[in-house]
Amino acid sequence: MTLILEEEAEFSVVFDYKILAREVAEAAIEAEKFPFEAEISLLLVSQETIQEINREHRQINAPTDVLSFPLINYESPGDFSHLEENGDNFNPDTGEALLGDIVLCTDKVKEQAERFGHSEKREYAFLILHSMLHLFGYDHMTPEEAAVMEEKQNSILVQMGILR
Repeated sequence: MTLILEEEAEFSVVFDYKILAREVAEAAIEAEKFPFEAEISLLLVSQETIQEINREHRQINAPTDVLSFPLINYESPGDFSHLEENGDNFNPDTGEALLGDIVLCTDKVKEQAERFGHSEKREYAFLILHSMLHLFGYDHMTPEEAAVMEEKQNSILVQMGILR
């Protein structure tokens, strides 16, 4: 797996966020039984930057915690059976599946960890995992979809020993 991590915002925490990002991405890939090597991009940004990106891409002029930009269209969430039919889904140099981009607001990690009463490590891991599931085609627009995502998120975080 290739994780391209770029930092446009300072992120000072007591855990190794680069290692944790990789571990969370790998745990999601394993849990979903993704059958290919994968490439993911993670961009750490400020609240101002994520607000700008949110306004540009979603027409919502407010900051958010994380944005996901999947590069693969799935017939149904977690269905990887048709990926090889479209060569555009793979990096021609590495052969890795191009899952997509995650943009994470470092300010929101700290703010939400405090608001929800858990560690910054837990919030950071949760947001990356949440986005990874979006990169696999999952969504939370309906109560049923939200329940599926929540179950997957909770299960993977528990397996990783990252609890509230």
